[in-house]
Amino acid sequence: MTLTAPPTFRPAGGGPDLTRAALSGRRRLTNHLATAAIWAAVLLAVVPLALVTYTVITRGGGVMSLSFLTEDIPNSYRRDGGGMAPAIVGTLLITGTAALMAIPLGVFGAIYLNEYGKQRPLARLIRLMADVMTGVPSIVMGLFVYLSWVLLVGAQTGFAGALALACLMLPVVIRSSEEMLRLVPEELRQASMALGARKWQTTLTVVLPAAISGITSGSLLAVARAAGETAPIIIVTGIVFSPNWNLFDGSNTALPAQIFRNASQPFDAAQDRAWGAALTLIVIVLGCTVLARLISRRFATKER
Repeated sequence: MTLTAPPTFRPAGGGPDLTRAALSGRRRLTNHLATAAIWAAVLLAVVPLALVTYTVITRGGGVMSLSFLTEDIPNSYRRDGGGMAPAIVGTLLITGTAALMAIPLGVFGAIYLNEYGKQRPLARLIRLMADVMTGVPSIVMGLFVYLSWVLLVGAQTGFAGALALACLMLPVVIRSSEEMLRLVPEELRQASMALGARKWQTTLTVVLPAAISGITSGSLLAVARAAGETAPIIIVTGIVFSPNWNLFDGSNTALPAQIFRNASQPFDAAQDRAWGAALTLIVIVLGCTVLARLISRRFATKER
């Protein structure tokens, strides 16, 4: 029994050889150089991320414990021990309330822009304002809420922080949801309308289910981004040392604000708490990202 090399693929009619071995030396060299450049870019992006993650885990892991997650914040930066329970509660309450305000409004805005507004003047104005708000620094949102709400009410509250974070999340949800709605094939809308469905019925029963995977991912990624904002929280929420479950009465705090305040102190105890708070915040953001992936896979429209 003799082994023979696989036949070289040649198109019918005696066309050129299309195998890799038939490529010229210059093209093979260009291909190798491009592959090497891609891997170098990947390493350039992964190495700093890995170093940051390793540093946060090693420095924050030594502080992490059940008491750190359940005890109150010390009222002195010099004191050892203490926990971040008030900041964890504040982060979950403030970010959750902001999501409840921003996500429905953002999705409804995206539905209007893509399904009804199209290229009308109002729709173009909304898109322009959403793009502008996406690039506005977070401290500007904090100052806006401070002038329009905190000074009006006369107190720094957790709800003021939720308003600031909702303003930051809203343009992200609008633009990401609109892009997901654009990916829904127009044939689905036409088929639904041909069967006698009204515009709102088509949007509710055909368009939204087809785009729900991307809308959910974009919304939860906006939540994860808002959870890490520091400047608005410091300006409009104040500071507390014990958990405050009431967003409308009294000051509040969050993990980003505690990271900033403790990391800026020269005391080892405060800096250790900052590393622990940073690790806790990363875990919360990671949880939001994993949840987004799970929901995305659960509701993804499968092609057959």
